[in-house]
Amino acid sequence: MSHEYIPEIATDRDGNKHEVQGWQDDFYGGKLGFWLFMFTEVLMFGAMFMVLAYYNTLHPEAFIEASASLNRLLGGINTVILLVSALTMGLSLLKMRVGDVKGAKLMIWATILLAIAFLVIKGFEWRAEYNHGIFLMHGEMLPESGMAFGKKLFFGMYFTMTGIHGFHIIIGIGLMIWLLKRINAGKVTPAHHILHWNIALYWDIVHLIWVFVFPYYYMIGAGGVAGGH
Repeated sequence: MSHEYIPEIATDRDGNKHEVQGWQDDFYGGKLGFWLFMFTEVLMFGAMFMVLAYYNTLHPEAFIEASASLNRLLGGINTVILLVSALTMGLSLLKMRVGDVKGAKLMIWATILLAIAFLVIKGFEWRAEYNHGIFLMHGEMLPESGMAFGKKLFFGMYFTMTGIHGFHIIIGIGLMIWLLKRINAGKVTPAHHILHWNIALYWDIVHLIWVFVFPYYYMIGAGGVAGGH
């Protein structure tokens, strides 16, 4: 299968043909635009972390108790999975840049499988929490329950942030599948790989966000009540 890039040609009023510089060739412009998008992601999650930190100062004991009830083993496994997936995604970009298209696609598939594994493990974790009555507007989270208000705040933020993060994982899987299709169609090549670069950057921010989510939600109660559903 050919991976040749076919440029777009425009003709001026005098009949002269000129190659049009598309986004595939505007490497620095493409990176800058995507960095601006990623900055909005940092702002969104940064604001939620600031809210979490503020309420932690108001309800420290409830936050520690709630954190201690989370499953640190599953959270830790998912952390390792995302770290390895960041490695495979980075390797896919490096392989693409040196012309190893087959190796790049293999690493992308490895990243997709790791992302799916993350979602499956998170699904089991959420299911256990649901069965224990700890879920948004369910069981212990209902207003009439006896759960402390601070714990409700903690779990509300936990499900919100991990849910949004999980949605980003799903988007990432979709982007990587799209990237594979573009590679197979010869639209992404070693000479024109800005799309690959930006998707790898997106995956970096996804795994970096989890690196902050895991210690804050799972580890602040490590010295408290031993547990985990």
